[in-house]
Amino acid sequence: MDNLTHSLVGLAASKAGLERLSPAATSMCIIAANAPDADIVTLVAGRWTYLHHHRGITHSIVGTLALALLIPALFWLGDYLIARLRGRPQKVKFKGLLLASLIVSATHPLLDWTNNYGVRPLLPWSAEWYYGDLVFIIDPFLWLGLGGASFLLTAKNRWRLAGWVLLGTVLTAAIVFAPSLRPGSMLPLAARVLWMSGVIAFVLAHRARLAQRWGRSIAVAALALMVAYWGGLSIIHERAFQKAQGISAQIASANGETAQRLAVMPTLANPARWQCVLETDKSNYRFDLSLGVEGATGETVRYEKPKGLEAEAFAQAAQDYRAKVFLGFARFPVARMAGDCVSETLVQMADLRYTEPGSGRRGTFSLEVPVECAPLVGAREP
Repeated sequence: MDNLTHSLVGLAASKAGLERLSPAATSMCIIAANAPDADIVTLVAGRWTYLHHHRGITHSIVGTLALALLIPALFWLGDYLIARLRGRPQKVKFKGLLLASLIVSATHPLLDWTNNYGVRPLLPWSAEWYYGDLVFIIDPFLWLGLGGASFLLTAKNRWRLAGWVLLGTVLTAAIVFAPSLRPGSMLPLAARVLWMSGVIAFVLAHRARLAQRWGRSIAVAALALMVAYWGGLSIIHERAFQKAQGISAQIASANGETAQRLAVMPTLANPARWQCVLETDKSNYRFDLSLGVEGATGETVRYEKPKGLEAEAFAQAAQDYRAKVFLGFARFPVARMAGDCVSETLVQMADLRYTEPGSGRRGTFSLEVPVECAPLVGAREP
């Protein structure tokens, strides 16, 4: 998930009661909620090094636990040094910070598991990826619920209120106008209407001073609604998966293939629409489905698995360091050859979850590796 969501979970957890465990607990909760993303420092070594380590050891059970112990220790040490310099008693309580850190740190890999990017919780012993496939990588409904609750409980002076107003304005502008500015974002009208209605409701609740009456119950309710939201999405996901299995069987049968693996993944703020990727013994397919609509919606994308000369070129390209990193990450890797032996021959790879080979959307989810033609041509000679 995005770091705004992680931060709001940490803040809401603090306001739900963890802040009572020790002074500085709120700041520590926000930091602990984001700490596993410290792997971003590997970006200085290049995007492929970052991809290799992202959602790696810091998101594993071992790494998360280590961070959960380190962060309160640093807070305690900092307070100890300040107390010695100023000649005052220590304020923070290590046991309280530790308990809060253990709880909040665990939310980070859990939140990341819910989307289709995945996590590797068993590192360093196993690099296997696990995917929840419930929530899109960003979710405005989580922003609304967690952010609204945190707003009510923290906007107690003009500066904090101004900060929340600025954040709310930026997010509202992105949600209301981004779909028309960026084709393909596919944010449904119903989601935008719900967002605006929720923002208005929280503003009215703030003016009515509901936080003074309900207190931390608001944060507890927001966190409980998040869990209930996941539960609802899991039920919808199961319905979508069953429908996708039927569509997949039809696709595989029509092409004389055997279905092997299927993923049904969420789309932006639309629980009725899901993106599906199917692997058969010969090909990979991507299609969308909408609950309540028969069959697949939109275009079905198909990529045959490399064979013959393409398989030889792919095997050669797979020895490249970048390709090894990419293939270790990609859930549904597809490839094709481009160019010719006269100019340049490329093996174009992509993770079909996010893009297609040679689509122009490079980034971390696709790769082009040049290969030598001579060995390929020689390999086909009798």
